[in-house]
Amino acid sequence: MNVTKGGLVLFSANSNPSCMELSRRIAERLGVEMGKVQVYQEPNRETRVQIQESVRGKDVFIIQTVSKDVNTTVMELLIMVYACKTSCAKSIIGVVPYFPYSKQCKMRKRGSIVSKLLASMMCKAGLTHLITMDLHQKEIQGFFNVPVDNLRASPFLLQYIQEEIPDYRNAVIVAKSPASAKRAQSFAERLRLGIAVIHGEAQDAESDLVDGRHSPPTAKNVAAIHPSLEIPMLIPKEKPPITVVGDVGGRIAIIVVVVTNTIPHEIQKLQCPKIKTVDISLILSEAIRRIHNGESMSYLFRNIGLDD
Repeated sequence: MNVTKGGLVLFSANSNPSCMELSRRIAERLGVEMGKVQVYQEPNRETRVQIQESVRGKDVFIIQTVSKDVNTTVMELLIMVYACKTSCAKSIIGVVPYFPYSKQCKMRKRGSIVSKLLASMMCKAGLTHLITMDLHQKEIQGFFNVPVDNLRASPFLLQYIQEEIPDYRNAVIVAKSPASAKRAQSFAERLRLGIAVIHGEAQDAESDLVDGRHSPPTAKNVAAIHPSLEIPMLIPKEKPPITVVGDVGGRIAIIVVVVTNTIPHEIQKLQCPKIKTVDISLILSEAIRRIHNGESMSYLFRNIGLDD
């Protein structure tokens, strides 16, 4: 049974088989058929898109997951959005569960904020709305000139723990770093568990080269830079050894990696049986239905903490 109003078209990009599978699950939940589109690569690796049905005056939803070839994934999405725009679609909503380049959202030395560039490109191509999940930083939503719905996967992960881990009440939530302590605390409060935080860095970590801690460069002799230039000496940051802050004694160790089906990981599952997949097509299909029907999205954010 069709649970949506008329005028909805659902397209899937061609980035990887997992994108096709996720799109199929969403279409089944919505009770609609997948839109007809042809996406392929030319011999010179150019992306070509052919929309094979009318989208004039319709709400178009384009589902795209990120594959290993991120740049091709981005170009597929941009060209599909622009093709629907030139075909007079009423609205074009991108469903991108994992937003590419989201980790490049801060200025690093002489780098650039690439996620802002990508947001501008998507809006310029014709995107009118974006549905994504668990952005690396919530502030990325401000890079867009269109509405952004940043959904959360935490309810599905918590449900998996409660249903699939028999003795989870004897566990403890561990944050991999102090930066992720707030999110770990949010999980721990809803599961009513304790929390521990891993503090410190590996002694051979290369993070100094990444986050610009060596800029400006250290100099033993200030005069070596310029005789009249007074620059304070830069003391290298001391890396504390890795320690665990919190009571983890006597707790069970859950050696399971729970991943949502927003990114392809079929090969990794064959290599490691500890990887488990959680389907999030339910929340994506409900978001699509509510946007298409003009309903409130607040129901999808119930029981979501501010730190999620």
